[in-house]
Formats: sequence, structure tokens, C-alpha cells
Amino acid sequence: MSTDESRFSSAADQLLNLMADTIDEVLGDDIDAELQGGILTLSLDSGGQYVINKHGPNRQIWMSSPVSGATHYDYADGQWQSTRDPAAKLPQVLAAELKAKFGADIEF
Repeated sequence: MSTDESRFSSAADQLLNLMADTIDEVLGDDIDAELQGGILTLSLDSGGQYVINKHGPNRQIWMSSPVSGATHYDYADGQWQSTRDPAAKLPQVLAAELKAKFGADIEF
């Protein structure tokens, strides 16, 4: 079921802001987190970059990861779930990748 534009935008902004703030707080020495215009860019000091952005026309959040590649997430039942595997949730996928790289526990 499609999420209306206002609900999508609000939920996406909330998650992107939470991710940016949390990553800056926990991994600020290892990652430069920049959020502008609905695009969260995570530049790793060791190389590589995540780009996580709102995609309004599809009402999705898209993530480009140096680990898992490109994935798309729909907002359903209060969660951002992968369009490929509904069991995969965006916050958990990103947290797991960052934990594997930096060893830090992150909760969004």
C-alpha cells in the first residue's frame, strides 16, 4: 500500500536526521556525515562512501553502499524495509555494515 507524500517525507526526514546525528556522535572520528536536501552522505576516512537519499517519486529511501551496493526501501508498518527482502530493514542493514567496519554498536 502506498504511503502518502506528507507521511513519506516526514518519516524519511526523521530517519535521515536520526542517522546523521547518531553516526556523527558515535563514529564522528571515522565518518564525515553530511545531510543536505534529503541526501545523507557518509564519507569514510578509510575510503568509501554511503549515499542515502529520499526518492520522492517512488516514495522510497535509496541507499548506495560500498559494502552491499544499491538498495531501495519502502515505508511500511512504521519501518523502512527492503524492496528485495522485506525482512531487511534500512537502519539494521546500515548499523550492521558500520559495526562490521568499525566495531561500534549503533542503534537508530
